[in-house]
Amino acid sequence: MAAVQRIVVENAAIATVDAEDTEHADGHVVLAGNRIESVGAGRAPEGLQNVVRRIDATGHLVTPGLVNTHHHFYQWITRGLATDHNLFDWLVALYPTWARIDERMVRAAAQGSLAMMARGGVTTAMDHHYVFPRDSGDLSGAIIGAARDMGVRFTLARGSMDRSEKDGGLPPDFAVETLDGALAATEETVVQHHDASFDAMTQVAVAPCSPFSVSTELMSQGAELARRLGVRLHTHGSETVEEEKFCHELFGMGPTDYFESTGWLGEDVWMAHCVHMNDSDIDAFARTRTGVAHCPSSNARLAAGIARVPDMLAAGVPVGLGVDGTASNESGELHTELRNALLINRLGAHREAALNARQALRLGTFGGARVLGRAAQIGSLEPGKLADLVLWKLDTLAHASIADPVTALVFGAAAPVTASFVNGRQIVENGRLATVDEDAVARSTREEARRLARIAAQG
Repeated sequence: MAAVQRIVVENAAIATVDAEDTEHADGHVVLAGNRIESVGAGRAPEGLQNVVRRIDATGHLVTPGLVNTHHHFYQWITRGLATDHNLFDWLVALYPTWARIDERMVRAAAQGSLAMMARGGVTTAMDHHYVFPRDSGDLSGAIIGAARDMGVRFTLARGSMDRSEKDGGLPPDFAVETLDGALAATEETVVQHHDASFDAMTQVAVAPCSPFSVSTELMSQGAELARRLGVRLHTHGSETVEEEKFCHELFGMGPTDYFESTGWLGEDVWMAHCVHMNDSDIDAFARTRTGVAHCPSSNARLAAGIARVPDMLAAGVPVGLGVDGTASNESGELHTELRNALLINRLGAHREAALNARQALRLGTFGGARVLGRAAQIGSLEPGKLADLVLWKLDTLAHASIADPVTALVFGAAAPVTASFVNGRQIVENGRLATVDEDAVARSTREEARRLARIAAQG
């Protein structure tokens, strides 16, 4: 076998986000193939063999790659619409358009979503895709292909809906699947694409959309399917007061109790948002180690409210960060969510210490890895873990006068990414994608957004 190739990063500030929050003011990271070989203070060890590249990272902070735990890639081509709506009104306004997406649109939208995140330090992405119009093509394959081409580690949460307008749900009738069809297609996606190995680049989760667009049978049987196949479960939960009212009217209980009754609490489950959680709900999530994807910008955009993230963390609930779909977070970036999570969770009297910079960084790295079930492989810079890391440039006008690099990254302006590595492969160089043509992606997303708008206008 050929000797493993090494990349050495030196002269950098390093935030490992390990269990002790170890940091080095001037340190090194050595990558050997797709693994982290060593992390420490000072220069790299002498005598390393087969070093193919040395990076002088003076003026940079090195962190684990960011981990996105909730997104809807297809929404990239419907940004800027229904900008003054709450969740239910927003969904009613946009479902008729979303119900007309096809494979070409979805691939372009996935490329746009992935490109924006990767440029901003995301090394592990996920997409909760749940809109499968009839005869729309291989949407899951298009999304997975886009992530593969970008070089980003990826989890596809294969979503589904079977509660349409005729059943009291929000989606149009022609935009949902049957119960059996959704379960069969989800199982096929898992069997075809899920990789359970340590260094997997593609994984699949079972992900019925939400209590108000999915039957109880799909929730219960989806949970059974996921556990039979050994994969994780994902859905939306407790996002708005309207959802809570819906659950009480339809099921006679609140969202958390409903989820527990259908098998949807557990350490293999994570849910998006969880804004409207009382003490009992948080206790249930902590007891079962159910994870949460916190999406502060989307929650603000839709006026959903503020998730009780500090209380969740104090109780031991696993929490990561999510971009959410770009029809409710038009920037499409996760690194800005570090700052937004910290600021939004401080709103209110005497909450100045609700979250700090290092907690925010942990939410976006190790917290996300834990929520996706990959904390043993990614989310911190430790020997033996996968070589997913980011070099943030902090010596320019935007950050140079902030002494602490983690504070600069979280509190300051969005920091430029000099280099981003996934599985030991560089995917961003000096703020530009190294794996795809950004300008071509921009053109294709613009064209597909216009095509979708024309089709939707024709009804």
